[in-house]
Amino acid sequence: MHEENRAGRVEQRGIDYIPDAERDGDPRSLVWVFIGAQMSFTVIVFGWLPIVFGLGWWSSVTAIVVGLLVGTAIFAPFGLFGPRTGTNSAVSSGAHFGVVGRLIGSILAMITAVGFFAISIWTGGDALVAGAHRLFGLPVTDLVSALGYALTGLFTIAIAIYGYATVVAAQKFVVPVLGGLMLIGFAALASRFDAGYAGGEYALGGFWPTWLLAVATTMSLPISYAPFANDYSRYIPRARGGREVVAANYVGMMIGCTLACLFGAYTASIFGAAEASFVGGLIAISPGWYVLAALALGVLGSFGQGSVCLYGTGLDFSSLIPRLSRVRATVLISLLAFAFVFVGRFVWNAVDSVSAFVILLVVVMAPWVVINLIGYVQRRGRYDVEDLQVFNTGSSGGIYWFTGGWNLRAVAAFFPAVVIGLLFANTTLYTGPWADLAGGVDLSLVSGAGVAAAIYLALTRIFPEPAVLRGEAAAPSPAEVEADQPIAVHVTEQA
Repeated sequence: MHEENRAGRVEQRGIDYIPDAERDGDPRSLVWVFIGAQMSFTVIVFGWLPIVFGLGWWSSVTAIVVGLLVGTAIFAPFGLFGPRTGTNSAVSSGAHFGVVGRLIGSILAMITAVGFFAISIWTGGDALVAGAHRLFGLPVTDLVSALGYALTGLFTIAIAIYGYATVVAAQKFVVPVLGGLMLIGFAALASRFDAGYAGGEYALGGFWPTWLLAVATTMSLPISYAPFANDYSRYIPRARGGREVVAANYVGMMIGCTLACLFGAYTASIFGAAEASFVGGLIAISPGWYVLAALALGVLGSFGQGSVCLYGTGLDFSSLIPRLSRVRATVLISLLAFAFVFVGRFVWNAVDSVSAFVILLVVVMAPWVVINLIGYVQRRGRYDVEDLQVFNTGSSGGIYWFTGGWNLRAVAAFFPAVVIGLLFANTTLYTGPWADLAGGVDLSLVSGAGVAAAIYLALTRIFPEPAVLRGEAAAPSPAEVEADQPIAVHVTEQA
């Protein structure tokens, strides 16, 4: 193992290209990372939502499984970039959006990471407080809650600061412990579980619209991890960066999400949809001996998911401010995220709004994911690793410079697709004007992704990208790559 990649050592690498000699990652580590990232109440709550929507047990199970099968199929190939580019998802996206246009991915990753970190700390802290209240009679006050958030948050930040190897090592500990606690939970509540639970009033007035809403909601879960997929695959040697990576991503994400979501639906079907808080409902129905296990599930689960999110956004934030090392960038973004946890909870009371916002954010992310995957296929997985780092080094030019650092084809596909997706969106935070066009069925994710694919494929056919991007021609001259011309003129020279 390369000396830097030992658990307990602070990782010094950032988003700069990682040479093959330093890549000692194993695709199997991706399985641990993406199972462990799901072992939290944040993800378990996604299994609670179909019950909240009014579905019964079996219909919730089918919606969860179908949604995860589709969403994971979209997520899994996203880890292919890291072994080929030697860097993270956002920087890799510069090959398709332009080296400046990769800022779109950086912004999406940062907002998603802070949102998920906040939710994981809130749910973990609430589990700690609720468990302490039931076991020891500790009063549920803002001060006690703040202490719970501080405890879970500080440990999470420490893991993220140490970096790649420590995150992976932590997940190898978290997975068997929390997976075991969930399996014990299934057994602990078996006497109260009724597989015939029929659900309640359908959120969208009918079964199929509500079932499809649950499918779309669950499908968004694995897709939301796309910005972080290559934080870990970038350490995998190029020779092992193909099918093994896709398979590991799929297995890890599918196992983790399925176990967590089914646990959420299983327990929620016992206390019903009327419970305002999943954490409170679980603690209330748990036998006394299992409360401590539920408490551990909340706290340790926050470490697993929160560290993945913070590590990813700290990694990318360091590229936006080149003077910051990965460690300093992670500390800074952690402090900002930590401040958001407290302000969002005690000043804005924004817990429910942030949860809805994170789900809505995936509608914006889906077109970005689809455009990058299409770009990967068009480029046949071939990338110029030096030209991808142009923005990070404060220079310009290279084959991914396009027009002022932006690939107008990708941008012109992304933004209209986002608008279409938002027009169809149907969440507690925002409802688009087209939300009822399909009888209440949420088409936001599907419509946004479909429009992005259609526009991007059309534009790359009408305005072909240069052969050099696919490795079919020599690199353009410096004069060509520095040119900043309109796309219609630029496509025949540098595009």
